[in-house]
Amino acid sequence: MLVLRMRRAGGVRWLSLAERGAVRLWSSNPPKPLSSSPSSPRTQAEKQKRRREREKAILSSQHGNADDQGIKWSEKEKIEYTAATRPGEKKDTTVTFPSSYSPEYVESSWYQWWEKEGFFTPEHHDRLPHAVDQSFSLCIPPPNVTGQLHLGHALTVAVEDALVRWRRMQGYRVLWVPGCDHAGIATQAVVERKLLREKGKSRQELSREEFLQEVWKWKNQKGDEIYHQLRKLGASLDWSRTCFTMDPGFSRAVTEAFVRLCDSGLIYRSERLINWSCALESAISDIEVDSKQLSGRTMLSVPGYQNKVEFGTMVTFAYPLQAHDGEVCVSTTRSEVCVSTTRPETMLGDLAIAVHPDDPRYQDVHGKFGRHPFTDRLIPILTDTMVDMELGTGAVKVTPAHDLTDFLLSQRHSLPRLTVIGGDGRMTPLCGQWLEGVKRFDARQRVLDALAEKKLLRGKEDHAMTLPICSRSGDVIEPLLKKQWFLRCDEMAKRAIQAVEDGELEIIPHFYTKTWKNWLSNISDWCISRQLWWGHQIPAYHVELPNSPDQQQERWVWGRTEDEARERAAVKYGVKLEDIALTQDPDVLDTWFSSGLFPFAMLDWPQQTSDLQQYFPNSILETGSDLIFFWVARMVMLGTELTGQLPFKQVLFHSLVRDKHGRKMSKSLGNVIDPLDVITGVSLERLQEKVMEGNLDPRERLVAMEAQRKDFPKGIPQCGTDALRFALCSHKMQGEDISLSVSQVLSCRHFCNKMWQTMIFTLGVLGDRGTPLGTLEETCPLSSVDRWVCSRLYSTVLQCERAFEAYELHAVTSALHSFWLHSLCDVYMECIKPVLGQQDRAVAAAVQVHTEHSGVTRQVASAVLYHCVSVSLALLSPFMPFLTEELWQRLQPFRPGAAEASLCLQPYPRSSQLAHWYFPEEEVDFPLIQEVVRVARSVRAQCGMAKEKPDMWAACSPGQAQILLRFAPAVQTLSRISNLHIWCPQGAGVPPAPPPPEGSVVGVVDHSCQLHFNIQNGMNTDKQIHQLSQRKEKLLPKLEEVLRRTRGPDYLEKVPAHVRQGMENRISAFQRELKNIEDQLTTLQQTRTAE
Repeated sequence: MLVLRMRRAGGVRWLSLAERGAVRLWSSNPPKPLSSSPSSPRTQAEKQKRRREREKAILSSQHGNADDQGIKWSEKEKIEYTAATRPGEKKDTTVTFPSSYSPEYVESSWYQWWEKEGFFTPEHHDRLPHAVDQSFSLCIPPPNVTGQLHLGHALTVAVEDALVRWRRMQGYRVLWVPGCDHAGIATQAVVERKLLREKGKSRQELSREEFLQEVWKWKNQKGDEIYHQLRKLGASLDWSRTCFTMDPGFSRAVTEAFVRLCDSGLIYRSERLINWSCALESAISDIEVDSKQLSGRTMLSVPGYQNKVEFGTMVTFAYPLQAHDGEVCVSTTRSEVCVSTTRPETMLGDLAIAVHPDDPRYQDVHGKFGRHPFTDRLIPILTDTMVDMELGTGAVKVTPAHDLTDFLLSQRHSLPRLTVIGGDGRMTPLCGQWLEGVKRFDARQRVLDALAEKKLLRGKEDHAMTLPICSRSGDVIEPLLKKQWFLRCDEMAKRAIQAVEDGELEIIPHFYTKTWKNWLSNISDWCISRQLWWGHQIPAYHVELPNSPDQQQERWVWGRTEDEARERAAVKYGVKLEDIALTQDPDVLDTWFSSGLFPFAMLDWPQQTSDLQQYFPNSILETGSDLIFFWVARMVMLGTELTGQLPFKQVLFHSLVRDKHGRKMSKSLGNVIDPLDVITGVSLERLQEKVMEGNLDPRERLVAMEAQRKDFPKGIPQCGTDALRFALCSHKMQGEDISLSVSQVLSCRHFCNKMWQTMIFTLGVLGDRGTPLGTLEETCPLSSVDRWVCSRLYSTVLQCERAFEAYELHAVTSALHSFWLHSLCDVYMECIKPVLGQQDRAVAAAVQVHTEHSGVTRQVASAVLYHCVSVSLALLSPFMPFLTEELWQRLQPFRPGAAEASLCLQPYPRSSQLAHWYFPEEEVDFPLIQEVVRVARSVRAQCGMAKEKPDMWAACSPGQAQILLRFAPAVQTLSRISNLHIWCPQGAGVPPAPPPPEGSVVGVVDHSCQLHFNIQNGMNTDKQIHQLSQRKEKLLPKLEEVLRRTRGPDYLEKVPAHVRQGMENRISAFQRELKNIEDQLTTLQQTRTAE
C-alpha cells in the first residue's frame, strides 16, 4: 500500500494512496506531490465515525425524549402593512401602531426606500453632517449563480452587513459590492440537465455558441434569485455596482490577468496528472473533490452505470517472472511476483513492478522482468527506497499515467506512460480490442475474469479506503495524464507568507496564521484549465506554421485579442501575419481563477478608475474559514502579483455553521436550511418535499427526513430577518463551529417582540407629555435608578465600541440584549411606572414619598426613557435594520432637534457623547439591589404570595444600608413590598428602625445581609416547609463542596488571600442561610402543630 506524504492545511500529513486508487507500498521521503489531497485516513475515519454516531442518534432517538420534540411554538398573528405606499416610497409610520410584533409588517417597504434613496452608495457619504474622510470597502464572497443561499451564506451576510452599517453610521465612505460567480461546472451541469429534460438534447448536439446562448438565457431568468435573497436579508449593498464574473468588464480583467501572468512566465503548459471527472469530461479543482470513507466492500451508484459498482476490495494477482531474453525466469524461490490493487482495470497500463532494495524476499528478482499477461509486454522489476516493505506483499505495480506517485516514480526511472482510460471513462485502444471502448468499471470485472482464466488471480478481500468523488457529478475521480495550463505559485506564496509575518496582512483569528504559513509553504502549482464551454475561454492560441517540419510540436501564444496573439506569433516565430493559422484553446479557466481577481476586477481593473484608486486595496475580507486556501490565499497571491498591492488589509474568518446535531450543513446530507424558510416560515411537508427533490443517497434521505420530523414537527415558525441576523451574530465567530438551532432564532424573535412592547410603553409615556424633551446633552438623571440606567447605557456603548473594533460581534449583541432586557425592561421601566403614573395609585403614592419635585422627576424619567430607547435602537441598527428603523421612525415626532432621514444614516452612538451619564458608583452598588430583589421574590414565591405586599426588613452592614437607602424606591417597587425597614444597629448615619419581628420568614442575600418578612396571613405552611426542605437539601452539598476545597493540602499557602476571603464569605452565607432555614422550619412546625 502506497504511503505518500501529502501537503495540506495544518501541516504535513500521511496519506494512503490506496484510498485514491491502486494499492501502493511506498515508504517515506517521496518527491513533492503536485497537488493537495483530501484529509488523512485517520481523520476521515474519525469524522466518519462521528457522522455514523450522529445518524444513529437521529434514527434511534425516541420521540418521548423532550429534546426530540423539536422547537415549541404557536402560530402568531400575522399583521400586514396595508397603507398605500408605492415601491420606493417611505413607509407611513403615522398609521396606528400594531399591538404586537409581526415580521411581515415590519419588513415591508423599508428596503425599497433605502435602495431608491441611494443610502447604500458611497456617493451619499458627502451628504452626511458627521462624515469623516475615511473609506471602508469590501466585496461579498460571490455566491454561485446556480445556487440558493443557505444559513452559511446568511451568516456571511449578517456579519458583513453589521460591519458595513456600523462603519456607514460612523461616517465612513462605504462601498460593499454585490456579485455573483458564474460557477462554470455547476452552471453547465444545470443547463445540460435542463436541455435534456426539456428538449431531449445533449450539449454535444449543439454548437458551442448555441449552448452558451442557452446558458445566458437561463442566467437571465434565474440569476437574480440570489440577489432577491440578499435584499430579503437586508444586505445594504451598492446595487449600482453589481458585478458578475462573466460581465464584459470582468472578462477583460480575466484576460488581462492571464496574459500578464503568461508574459511573466508564471503560467505555463505541461502534461501532468490531474483530477478528472469522466461524467463532466473535465479537470476539476481539489475543492470539488469529496472523500467518501469506505470500511470495506461497498456497492455504490456511479453516473453512467445502471447497476451499482463494487468498491472497498483489494485484489491480488501474479506477474509471471521472465528473463530479459524471453525465457521463463528460473528462480530457486519463486516463479512469480504478486501485487495488490483496488483498481485492477489500470493494470493494462502497468509498466513496472517496484520493490525495496533491502527487502530480503526479493533479492533474487532485482533486474528481472515480469510478463504482462494481456499485452505480452515485459515489466521491469525496479528497486526504490520509497517502497514500504511492511505493507502488503512488499511489491507494487507501477501505472504512471493513472496514479500520482507512479507518475513521480516514472520520472525518477525514465519510464514511459500509457493512458489506458480515456477522458470519457472508457478503455483506450492500447488495451486491445477485447477492452477498447468498455467503461472502466465494466472493464474491471472483465480483467478479473481474464486473470482468473489465466490462473493468475490470487485473491480478493475487503479493504478500507477513501474514494475520491466529484462533488459536482457524484462520479468517481479518475487521475488522468493531460496537457493543461498551470500557474507557478511558489514565489507568490512566499510573498503571501511574508505579508502576514510582516504585519501587512492581518488574519483574524490569529491562530489561522500558522495554517496559512503551513499550507503556502508547501503549495503546488495550480492547474487552471477546465474542459468546459461555460466560463472564460483561455486567451491562448495554438499556432500552425506553414511548411513546419514538426507538425506534432505544440506552439502557443497568448493575447488580449486574436489580433494581438497573431502579432506575438509573427514576432516569436519570425513569419508573416498572413501565414499564421491560430486556433484558440477551447478550454476555459478554473472558476477560482476569476474569483481570485474579485477585489480589484470588481473596481474595473486594469483601468485606473476612481473606484479603484479610492477603494483598493479593500479594507477587509470576511468569509468562511473553509475558503482560506481555495479563495483567500489565491486572491492574495494574484492581487499582489498583478497590482503590486495586497487586495485587502485584514482577513476575518467566521466559523462554519452546523445543524442542531453538529453536522456540517450540506446538500449531500439534506440538512441545509434556506434562510428564507426561517424568515417567512415553512411547513414540515414543504421541508420534506425539498429533501425528496434533492439527489440524495437513500440512507441520507432517511436520516435527513427523520431529523426534520424530530427538529421541526410543526415546521419552522416565521422568525423574521432581524431575529435571524441577530441570532447568527450572537454566536462567537472566531472559534469553534456554530451549531445553530431554529429555537435560538425563535428566542431572538421573542426579543424582537420585547422591543416592540417597549416601544408601545415608551410611546404611551411620551404621548402623555406636554413638555418637550431635552436633548441627550441636556438630560441629567436625578434619581439613583435614573443614574444607574444611564451609566449602564454608557457602559453598554463602550462595550459595543470595543467589541466592534475587535470584530467580536457576539459581544456587541450580548451587551445590547442584556441592556435592553435586564436593565431597561426588567428594572428601569418597572421602577418608573409608579413615577410616571403607569401603575396603580397606591403603589405610586407609596413610592413617591421617597422623592421630591415629582413633576421634575417624571419629566427627567421620560427623557431618560426616550434617550435609552433611541440610543439602543441606533446601537442595534447594524444587526436589526428593519425593526430598528420601524421603531426609530415612530420616535421621531418626539425627537428634540433634527435627524437624518433614516436610522441607517444616523451617527453610531459614541461613549464620549454619554460621558456625563457615567456614574460608576451606581453601577458598582446596584448588583446588591438586584440580589436583594431576587431573594425577596424567591421568598415571596416560596410563601405563595402573589398579590400580598408584606413589610420587609433588611438586616445588613452599614455600607449595604447606605446603598439600600439610596435605591429604596427601586427595592420597594421591584420586590413588591409595602415598606422597607433597614435595620443596622451598628451603622452610624442610618435612620433607626425596629428589629425584625420574631418568627419572620428569612431570606439570605449574603453573609452580611438578610431579609425578614412579616407574613401574618395567607401562608401555606406545608408548602413553605416543603420548599425550605428542598432548599436545605441543595445547600448542604454546596457547603460541603466549599469546605472540602478549604481542607485541601497547602490551601493557605497556594490560594491567594482574596480568594480565601471569598470562600469564607460563601461559607458564612451558606451557614447563615442554613441556620435561618432550620429556625424557620422549627417555627413552621410549631405553627402547623398549633393549627
